[in-house]
Amino acid sequence: MTAESSGLRQAVLIVALLNLAYFGIEFAIALSIGSVALFADSADFFEDAAVNFLIVAALGWSATRRAQVGMVLSAILLAPALAFLWTLWQKFNAPVPPEAVPLAVTGIGALVINLVSAFLIASHRHHGGSLAKTAFLSARNDALANVAIIIAGVVTLYLHSVWPDVIVGFGIAFMNLDAARAVWTAAREEHRLAKAEA
Repeated sequence: MTAESSGLRQAVLIVALLNLAYFGIEFAIALSIGSVALFADSADFFEDAAVNFLIVAALGWSATRRAQVGMVLSAILLAPALAFLWTLWQKFNAPVPPEAVPLAVTGIGALVINLVSAFLIASHRHHGGSLAKTAFLSARNDALANVAIIIAGVVTLYLHSVWPDVIVGFGIAFMNLDAARAVWTAAREEHRLAKAEA
């Protein structure tokens, strides 16, 4: 294993553990305050932890196998969008806005975790193929989603409406769909190049 692969493996393992820990925190708060955005984001933290643990395992594999795992991971990136649709349905059946302050504070905590994650992976994202791209895009998208959650918390505090939470949930689902597309494209190209070199 090269020094670059070893560095990426260590960074991704730390990120996986951070994501798994914050998933439990955010999921519990999402349930307690009834937030669509936090529930979708907590599902995303769990998905990110699973993806990053898979990346750690796959880094020692051949380029072809890594590309195949990248394609599978692009499908896993769709999980938060499905979680969002389920919680959105529940929210429309009981349209009560979430508690604004816990929503914003939890978003700030999630933002810190994701900024640390993005920073850890940023220097490796151009060297690890679709696997590193998956990890970086997940952390970057999650940081953007967390900023939106914080804003939704502030807006909810003043408007006492369900819509900021729902709109942010839509945004999180859309970003995950776009990340899945980008990772699938990178993995297909990686697979094509690996086959050509074989």
